[in-house]
Amino acid sequence: MGGCFSKPKPGCCLAAPSTVELKIEVVLPEKERGKEELSASGKGSPRAYQGNGTARHFHAEERLPTYPGPQDCVEAAVCHVKDLENGQMREVELGWGKVLLVKDNGEFHALGHKCPHYGAPLVKGVLSRGRVRCPWHGACFNISTGDLEDFPGLDSLHKFQVKIEKEKVYVRASKQALQLQRRTKVMAKCISPSAGHSSSTNVLIVGAGAAGLVCAETLRQEGFSDRIVLCTLDRHLPYDRPKLSKSLDAQPEQLALRPKEFFRAYGIEVLTEAQVVTVDVKNKKVVFKDGFKLEYSKLLLAPGSSPKSLSCKGKEVENVFTIRTPEDANRVVRLARGRNAVVVGAGFLGMEVAAYLTEKAHSVSVVELEETPFRRFLGDRVGRALMKMFENNRVKFYMQTEVSELRAQEGKLKEVVLKSSKVVRADVCVVGIGAVPATGFLKQSGISLDSRGFIPVNKMMQTNIPGVFAAGDAVTFPLAWRNNRKVNIPHWQIAHVQGRVAAQNMLAQEAEISTVPYLWTAMFGKSLRYAGYGEGFDDVIIQGDLEELKFVAFYTKGDEVIAVASMNYDPIVSKVAEVLASGRTIRKREVETGDMSWLTGKGS
Repeated sequence: MGGCFSKPKPGCCLAAPSTVELKIEVVLPEKERGKEELSASGKGSPRAYQGNGTARHFHAEERLPTYPGPQDCVEAAVCHVKDLENGQMREVELGWGKVLLVKDNGEFHALGHKCPHYGAPLVKGVLSRGRVRCPWHGACFNISTGDLEDFPGLDSLHKFQVKIEKEKVYVRASKQALQLQRRTKVMAKCISPSAGHSSSTNVLIVGAGAAGLVCAETLRQEGFSDRIVLCTLDRHLPYDRPKLSKSLDAQPEQLALRPKEFFRAYGIEVLTEAQVVTVDVKNKKVVFKDGFKLEYSKLLLAPGSSPKSLSCKGKEVENVFTIRTPEDANRVVRLARGRNAVVVGAGFLGMEVAAYLTEKAHSVSVVELEETPFRRFLGDRVGRALMKMFENNRVKFYMQTEVSELRAQEGKLKEVVLKSSKVVRADVCVVGIGAVPATGFLKQSGISLDSRGFIPVNKMMQTNIPGVFAAGDAVTFPLAWRNNRKVNIPHWQIAHVQGRVAAQNMLAQEAEISTVPYLWTAMFGKSLRYAGYGEGFDDVIIQGDLEELKFVAFYTKGDEVIAVASMNYDPIVSKVAEVLASGRTIRKREVETGDMSWLTGKGS
């Protein structure tokens, strides 16, 4: 994944390549534009300087995509006006691709038919309150505009023209839009010249996960055209981190959330391998590990979390990993192929890794302190059903024990010794025992941290310091539909939402976070979906067949449903999420009867 950007150098201001639209103060002759800046090592690097003085790696062959003119459109009659009832959706064929046709309140709407996030068929989703919710991961799209209204994902749907003639419904669409199935919202470009001021930025975002990227994109979508700097400890541009543990072979370029030319086109500068060590809120300045200083007007803290590591004897031996980067994941697969793998921790990350390695490794063992996998999150019964699925796929479990020692041969892992005195052969070990917020650098900053190191924010993602916002895995925030209880929810979807709310409030839009948490996991080709916030559940009501892994589980506290999980029962989790998002409370007695027609029916 080349094309990451290096640190700014004060005082330099060469013109940007002609493919980037920027207002710049100094324009050098054409022959000067291609000159390479010599890097510190004396080697040439394909570096070009943007008008605001920021050094960034570009490659000459990169070009931004071109978009079609009106001549490449297709139009067809797709149905009779009476073929669809209100609240119904249908996929219709236009020759060059399919369209989602929706009838709502007597009006027809035509949209892209696949969710841009992972390609789910939206016709199987939930139509409610003027939007369609994806059946797989819960993203929501406005049926009047196609705009993405709730996450995950970054792109919206194309909206196509509909007309009614002689009782027939006609749809007109661009051929390219039909094939692309996604629409990136119109964004402002950076027009801030800021020549000679490379040590200051209007917005600084610390952390380039989902929260940081969505914050930057939202600012541009809302017309913000000043400088945005995104800095990350990673060596890569923002990527799909949840995929790491589900697909350990994935390469960085396959995981990228946006191509490098996207960042260049919209003037979102990314500093890779850039560690912030100090935040000076009084002078609005951050200091990086290499001594570089950057002033800001608005700051978003989205540093994420750091995985916990083992503290047992032998913890320093080779081939023991926490999975944080694509390089970690790729090395684990290489080392596990045909060998013995041990996974410590039976939460989401550990179980996803174990599932993936079953086809690669000679043996896979899981070590866990609890009685069943996912116990705190999904409860005993669901945990046991999932454990059985793993055992049927040759995974061996060592439950209610922990690692007491890692033994090496010539410095490399050979055995994992358990407190139960069992010795497990191991050539590679993956540790997935939780994470802590990566907020150590904030301890002396004056920005409030709670006793566990999380950054408390309000509904607008504001910290205790004006102009400083926080989002993602490192924050606690008030969860509106659980009576504003302060919670930490380290989910991919939540990070997206928080990044958007932070950006809106940087622009003084007074937005508040209100979403229903939604997450998913995939193991052995089966997906488990989950919506709500189930911490503190006191009962689980299960409908369907757990043994067949075709079930829905409702998590209740008192007489209220606070979360739902399902396998092979779509779109029930999206339906429950939509009901909860509407503000309606689902009572325990409603799900105890087994009659879920009120939930599974499409429409509002």
